[in-house]
Amino acid sequence: MSHFIFKAKKPSGEVYSAEKDAADRYELYRMVRETGDEMVEFKEHASGGGFKVDISLGFLTNHVKAMEKINFARNLGAMLQAGLALSRALMVIERQSHNQALKKVITTVIGEIDKGSAFAEALSKHPKVFPPLFISMVHAGEQSGTLADSLKVVAAQMESSYALERRIRGALMYPVVIVSAMVLIAILMFIFVIPTLLKTFTDLKVELPLATRVVLFVSDTIRNDGPLVLIFFLLVGGSIYWWSRRPSGKSVLHATMLKIPVIGGLVQEVNAARTSRTLSSLLTSGVDVVEAVSITANVVQNVHFRAVLTSAAEAIKKGDLMSKIFAEKGAKLYPVFFSEMMSVGEETGKTGEMLLGVAKYYEEDVDQKTKDMSTIIEPILILVIGAAVGFFAVAMIQPMYSLVNAM
Repeated sequence: MSHFIFKAKKPSGEVYSAEKDAADRYELYRMVRETGDEMVEFKEHASGGGFKVDISLGFLTNHVKAMEKINFARNLGAMLQAGLALSRALMVIERQSHNQALKKVITTVIGEIDKGSAFAEALSKHPKVFPPLFISMVHAGEQSGTLADSLKVVAAQMESSYALERRIRGALMYPVVIVSAMVLIAILMFIFVIPTLLKTFTDLKVELPLATRVVLFVSDTIRNDGPLVLIFFLLVGGSIYWWSRRPSGKSVLHATMLKIPVIGGLVQEVNAARTSRTLSSLLTSGVDVVEAVSITANVVQNVHFRAVLTSAAEAIKKGDLMSKIFAEKGAKLYPVFFSEMMSVGEETGKTGEMLLGVAKYYEEDVDQKTKDMSTIIEPILILVIGAAVGFFAVAMIQPMYSLVNAM
């Protein structure tokens, strides 16, 4: 049993505050509705001995993960297809969810729907949780009477995008872990191991070669000015991060990534796959072409691909074909296969289906390339580690030869 402090509105429009004990928020809603009033807001407290403890923990978990959004769309679509009313289906999902932020959002959405708002309109009030793609597809589903199908489509689209991101992150995880371990081991050696060895050489007055002097300088700097070195790198890293978030920084960074061997081709195919799948999902759900292209521009992260999509939206308004824009203005970014398949789709009236095939093609290609990248990275890392170890070995062994020669 929980204690609720709530505000409700009478049919006359008068808003009042009250307190009630109820098993859960659904029983509270039922009790208020039985009186003919409408719930405005409430706070839940654990009851007991007159001491009330606020058990709302939304501030601790205010983030909704991508997988939770995918499950929300998939489960809601399945319930609607099974014949459940929208409000009841949302209540079931709210009770099943373990994320306090999502539970709070769903409760608010239910309240908006009960007031007469459309589902898409209620979702649009939570842009940090539901992206424009999600809201537009829900709106199209409501307009066409195929909300369940639209939710399943958006769930599949979001899941494919999430899986693509996970594959890329997975391919980069191995080198990041190895490089981080190398840096940590190097720092520990500079602090604890190298000074002891170099002190021996210094005491014996051995002439140190260039490599050893470099190692000695780095070791002394880290040991004596470690905090300053850390602050310097934090400032440099923070400055680079701030610059990379600026429009000019994003433009330079994204253009540079496109010119890096192997990485550039992967970036092109990732953006082509994301553009294809998003456009396919929106067009299949009945979203207007201009709106679909504009929403896709917000989904694509690379600013140069986004600029092509923005230009395409403007050109389509003037009556130009979408494939023509991608073939001309996006020729250096989007592969030829992308625009050609789009052209075929426009000629046959099956643009959505064609783009879905393009998305699957590039997603499979990216998946294979990320696997190949992992295979290529391993020998490169071995060479880098070998070169680092060799440099330290030379720096330590050369003074020993000088010492032997002096004897």
